[in-house]
Amino acid sequence: MYFTQDKITEIFYITDEFCTEFQKSIQGHLLGITAKKKPKMAHSEIITILIIFHGMQHKNLKHFYLHYVQKHLTHLFPNTVSYNRFVELSQQVVLPMTLFLKMQCLGDCTGITYVDSTSIRVCKNKRIKSSKVFKGIATVGKSTMGWFYGFKLHLIVNEKGDVLNFIIKQGNVDDRNPLNDPKFLEKN
Repeated sequence: MYFTQDKITEIFYITDEFCTEFQKSIQGHLLGITAKKKPKMAHSEIITILIIFHGMQHKNLKHFYLHYVQKHLTHLFPNTVSYNRFVELSQQVVLPMTLFLKMQCLGDCTGITYVDSTSIRVCKNKRIKSSKVFKGIATVGKSTMGWFYGFKLHLIVNEKGDVLNFIIKQGNVDDRNPLNDPKFLEKN
């Protein structure tokens, strides 16, 4: 899919409105000390870039960011940061981006739906015992590609490829398990 400048602006506007409301709603509930210096890129800019990346079906985020965003979209994103800093900032927008996608970007059921799951590996199998990332949350599971340590992403998609719903479960959850959850199936 190709994104025109108008479409990118529209996506940015919607994400910016959402991020503004999200920040207002969590403001009183944050723990710890807030950063004194604001990041150069806004959360809405990062979410917009990530949406464009997935919509354009590039295989490599680094190449997309360095050779497309920083070269061809500088007029839309004038405050781009280095790729390493972008990756750091993108980790901060996982929660608002997930909520945004759940609330704004899901497609409509057209009668034909497909359900599938895929593994999200936290680390290589050799490092499972020494891994501290998601310790106590991620689990060992099995997929058609073999054993892994991490999570499973379960998707419902219509015949046009629009995502109707998604849920992330622990790796040891059976692929059929989310089908018993009425919240996962309610929009379909």
